[in-house]
Amino acid sequence: MPREQGEKVVATNRRARHEYAIEKTYEAGLVLTGTEVKSLRQGRANLSDGYAYINGGEAFLDAVNIPEYSQGHWTNHSAKRVRKLLLHKEEIVKLSHAISAGGYTLVPLKLYFLDGRAKVEIAVAKGKREFEKRQTIREREDKREAERAMRTRNRTGE
Repeated sequence: MPREQGEKVVATNRRARHEYAIEKTYEAGLVLTGTEVKSLRQGRANLSDGYAYINGGEAFLDAVNIPEYSQGHWTNHSAKRVRKLLLHKEEIVKLSHAISAGGYTLVPLKLYFLDGRAKVEIAVAKGKREFEKRQTIREREDKREAERAMRTRNRTGE
C-alpha cells in the first residue's frame, strides 16, 4: 500500500511546449537513488535542459538536474547524472522508430510522484522554427482577446 495517493507534480518543463511540437507522450518510471528521491520530495528538480535517448534497447534520461539532498552526506548523488527510464519493450521500440525517422527527439515534460512512485512524462517532439513559435503566440493572444470580448459582451447583456 503506497503512503501517498494521487499525483504530486515536482517539476514541469514549460519551455519544451514552447520550443517543440509535441506529437505523443509516454509515462515512464525512473531508477533513482535514495537521496534523489528525498531531494525530489522537497520539490527540487529542473527539467529545462533535459532530454532522453535510446541506447542498446534501454531508455535513459540525461541532463535533468536533481540537486544534492541538503541533509545528505557521502551517499549523495551527482546532480546531473544519467538516469535509466523504466518503459515496456514495445514502447522503447516505438520510441526508437520515431526518433530514427528523423527530426524528432525525446523531451521530458513533467516529473511527478504517482501513488508514491517517481514518474516522468516524456514526449516525442519535433523542434519548432522561429516563425512557428511566433504563430503559436499570436494564436494564443487572439484566443484570449476573443474570450475577453465575449465576456464583456455577455456582461452588458447584448
